[in-house]
Amino acid sequence: MLRFKILASVVPLAVAAVFARAEFLPGPRPCIEVGGAAMQIASIPWLAQSHVSFTDDPGLATVRVQIADSAEAADFTVIDDIDDTEAGACEGNAVPQLITVSRNPSASDPVIFLSHDGPSDYRVFVQSRTFSARDAAALIVGARGSHRRLQAASL
Repeated sequence: MLRFKILASVVPLAVAAVFARAEFLPGPRPCIEVGGAAMQIASIPWLAQSHVSFTDDPGLATVRVQIADSAEAADFTVIDDIDDTEAGACEGNAVPQLITVSRNPSASDPVIFLSHDGPSDYRVFVQSRTFSARDAAALIVGARGSHRRLQAASL
């Protein structure tokens, strides 16, 4: 009986710890501002308003994002340690729209093919300690709401 009481008291604490860790991860989560609205990678997937996914098969992609070699060649650039007006995009009073990367996408979710070359809908350049190229691609596609099947001619 004592074991059951200990288990009954530990389980809620363990669940609370998991939720607290997911919500209060150390360091900033990737965030951008687009058209006056903040977009941020969600720490808890089911709270996200937008979902995107990634594929290694260009034939399954609805959006192609190319990793550019320079900031000048990119449509979207993320560089750490610069004095920029967007630096505190998610630190304002507005609640950011949350975006998550789904492992099991629905038919309405954009599917992103991330590559270094080939045709693309967007080009991103990332030189950051907090952003990855996948984060940047997820945020820009989530912000733009891009979802269209690529034409066979662009493959």
